[in-house]
Amino acid sequence: MENGKDLADFAIDKGASKGANYVEARLVESRDESYTSRNGVILAAGNMTSTGIAIRVLVDGGMGFCSTAKLNKKAIGNAIQEAIKLAKASKRKTPITFSEEKTVQTTWKTPVKRKFEDVSVEEKQKFMIDLDKKLNKEFRLKLPTRTLLLDLYSDHKYIVNSEKAKVESENSIITVHTFNTAKSKRESEQRMQGRGGTGGWEWIEEKNIADIIFKDNVALVKTARNAIKMDLRKVDVVVSGEVSGIMAHENVGHPSEADRILGREGAQAGESFYLDLLNNGKLGEIKMGNEVVSIIDDPTIPGNSGFYLFDDECVKARPRYLIKEGKLNELLLNREYANRYGVKSNAAARALNYKSEPIIRMANTFFAPGDFTSEELFEDIKEGIFMKSFTEWNIDDRRFQSKYVGLEVYLIKNGRLTDTMIRRPTLELTTFGILGSVDAVSNEFDAPHGMCGKGDPMQGVPVWLGGPHIRMRDIRLGGN
Repeated sequence: MENGKDLADFAIDKGASKGANYVEARLVESRDESYTSRNGVILAAGNMTSTGIAIRVLVDGGMGFCSTAKLNKKAIGNAIQEAIKLAKASKRKTPITFSEEKTVQTTWKTPVKRKFEDVSVEEKQKFMIDLDKKLNKEFRLKLPTRTLLLDLYSDHKYIVNSEKAKVESENSIITVHTFNTAKSKRESEQRMQGRGGTGGWEWIEEKNIADIIFKDNVALVKTARNAIKMDLRKVDVVVSGEVSGIMAHENVGHPSEADRILGREGAQAGESFYLDLLNNGKLGEIKMGNEVVSIIDDPTIPGNSGFYLFDDECVKARPRYLIKEGKLNELLLNREYANRYGVKSNAAARALNYKSEPIIRMANTFFAPGDFTSEELFEDIKEGIFMKSFTEWNIDDRRFQSKYVGLEVYLIKNGRLTDTMIRRPTLELTTFGILGSVDAVSNEFDAPHGMCGKGDPMQGVPVWLGGPHIRMRDIRLGGN
């Protein structure tokens, strides 16, 4: 790393000497170890390391990006020349400029007790095999297909720019995914679940991951065996943190990305219905939902899958209040788009690896917890459902019309949660329909892991997809 840091510093001086108005160098050393098992047999295992430097420049209002895995001055010089060439070729009518930000020189790291590389391959594989044995012993033919994926990723970054900012970081992310099929005499159900967070191997035991996965599969088998079709039409709905989390991410997080609003994502992943709102109103005034609704994107929560304290543009991270008390409050911004909106960046710039440019990304997007317990959410519901997990979701490319199909779902009757399970009720709501129907939020918090895709080439970055339970009134169900 030390030699690479010297080369990153060299890149700054070299870029400035070649006429760049702004130069940024990002050195990344990464390690990614993964295992896959099916029905107790290890199918695949691998350990990939990479090291490289990303170069980004601004030249006369154009931006250029280039990267290299060759850590020598000649290669860095060539990368600088290529980035400058691309910047000149991409010169725009409206020049790209960055927001002015506080210059920082600092370090941060994820707390780790047991580094992944200090844990034997045998211990890692034993965790997967033992977990599969437990599932197979309990369920047998009720859970005929069991796939487990374990991923252990860590990186060491050094980011420096021509404004004299320097940020060095060490991050470590562990994830476990299951993709299982449950069968009964009548029906079958499939479920993909992800759990993840920042930390070391100790996370497995500290978060009781094996128990969480086991209980989730108990619910999957129970759903396949017991869930029934019910002709429910207009009811009150309580959804868990898993479901409210995907809603916050898809219906609010993605349309809040400023680059998406202004068209950058249009040809790849779609646009944002926020553009129409912002053309006719102002942040802080546009009503999105009821006053109990606040939605936050916060990378600084310790342990979350998208954890970071400074983004890939050396800007200090903080909670971003995308919706505050029912009103559109803030967008997700990097330095380029913050300047276009005449504000400061809120540190949303992230890159997948050294080969990728930093773009605007979410980290952990959720409904702000309220004052209710989950039992209190049920109390005054005459007839309704509790959607604890989902099996399918869909949303249009402007992030407005959405669909969420329940998996583990229970009937609520006369203020009590019953044992009656309902098969695949569907919520088909606009973003306004979701946010405008919420009248209560619980004080609980549950956060599954997810990978958020964006960009071209695609960049999949880790995020949390969770939050508290929310209650929605007078929802017309589909799917029955």
